[in-house]
Amino acid sequence: MTSTPEDPQPSASTAPSVPPNAGFQAGDGRAPRPDGSRGPTRDIGAPATGGLIDVPRDVLGPVAAFDGERPPRREIIDDCVHCGFCLSTCPTYVLWGEEMDSPRGRIHLMKQGLEGEPMSASLVQHVDRCLGCMSCVTACPSGVRYDRLIEDTRGQVERRFDRTARDRALRSLIFALFPYPRRLKVLRGPLRAYQRSGLQRLVARSGLLERLAPSLATLDALAPRLRTVPPPPRLIPARGTRRAVVGVLTGCVQSAFFPDVNAATIRVLAAEGCDVIVPRAQGCCGALSVHNGRLAEAQAFARRIIDTFDRAGVDHVVVNAAGCGSSMKEYADLLPGDQRAAAFAARVRDLSEILVELGPAAVRHPLPVTVAYHDACHLAHAQGVREQPRSLLAQVPELTVREIGDPEICCGSAGVWNVLDPEPAAALGERKARTVLDTGAALLVTANPGCLMQISTAARRLGRSLPVAHTAAVLDASLRGLPPQSLLGKPGR
Repeated sequence: MTSTPEDPQPSASTAPSVPPNAGFQAGDGRAPRPDGSRGPTRDIGAPATGGLIDVPRDVLGPVAAFDGERPPRREIIDDCVHCGFCLSTCPTYVLWGEEMDSPRGRIHLMKQGLEGEPMSASLVQHVDRCLGCMSCVTACPSGVRYDRLIEDTRGQVERRFDRTARDRALRSLIFALFPYPRRLKVLRGPLRAYQRSGLQRLVARSGLLERLAPSLATLDALAPRLRTVPPPPRLIPARGTRRAVVGVLTGCVQSAFFPDVNAATIRVLAAEGCDVIVPRAQGCCGALSVHNGRLAEAQAFARRIIDTFDRAGVDHVVVNAAGCGSSMKEYADLLPGDQRAAAFAARVRDLSEILVELGPAAVRHPLPVTVAYHDACHLAHAQGVREQPRSLLAQVPELTVREIGDPEICCGSAGVWNVLDPEPAAALGERKARTVLDTGAALLVTANPGCLMQISTAARRLGRSLPVAHTAAVLDASLRGLPPQSLLGKPGR
């Protein structure tokens, strides 16, 4: 057995009228107000303010919000004309109807920070509430790069704001675990025993964990049923004529909890004429870190990934997790001035992109099933990849694809946002699950592990079982001639 080194330690338009509760129906899963009614509210369903404390003040007055190290850029802020097209696509604005919980509201707060306002608990709260789904980037007619603004602002927050001890402890735990595949894999044994013993069901029925530790309860509910899949060899040769040499990012959560998705990805690529290389020591790509303002950590992870795949000598680096792919395509911004980073980013492809570029070579067998396709935010909004997955699904004989209502609204997973903010994440998850169930499809298909876990968990809370599958698994089933039951027998848990 090949040993693997420890995971890396990082050294002007008219705006549409948008009512605050746009798109919601009675009983749609929103958290109730204190009086029992339902509607947009700033307090219920929003992350608690208890995790935030104001920054210290010196004798001259409040500490300025931003320093000179990558503050949000004024020229991008000035691109925003406050038209309001972002409002109906922003999940937190749709939840609460609060201006400061919309992209243009947060941009206003950033502008105030550049003008000398302090980094208050209120500013940090509204920044933390952003899911980073980038739906607003797609909706914006002015092309405002909100993604750049929120990442730079979060970097300032993480370096300069003094969070409470409880909040710091939770975030430290998350980032000491999730970006490290080997540490996650160590949890597989205890988690499998916990699931098989019946203890997980007992804990869920008691409701105790949800009352005492909502974030831990969310992790418990999200955990998928574990499957035993042998680790892939380093080199998987192409079947038939070789058309490309690709490396595959196995990821952190993907490799620990969805190894079957990686196995399907590799089989599909090989069947389509790719020599597939799976580097052993690749580690984390840095996506979780960069999306949460941990810049130095993200840069260290990115440099290691670049080194690893440069040594592998591949034509393209293929990614099957939307959040990872979006970050890797932006390594040139994460590592400014690094020519290797820019060259590497140009070689990154989502699985659906590389398959469409190559064109079909292997025979697709019929797969008579109706699926609902969900656009993962960091695939559709951050990478602009929408048509390629649908094109691949359309190549499968007898497979029917149904579109989901309100596709621009995030499911509430958003990296670790659902762990940090479990109550509003649950409301968004249930909203998304309802739109999927409304299609009448037998299977949910998407291209991100977080979305798979989030939506299937939400469906269970609604009393429904929702089978889910990655796009790679659907293609793999068709190429291998497997029956629909091979996918339908895999609900989220």
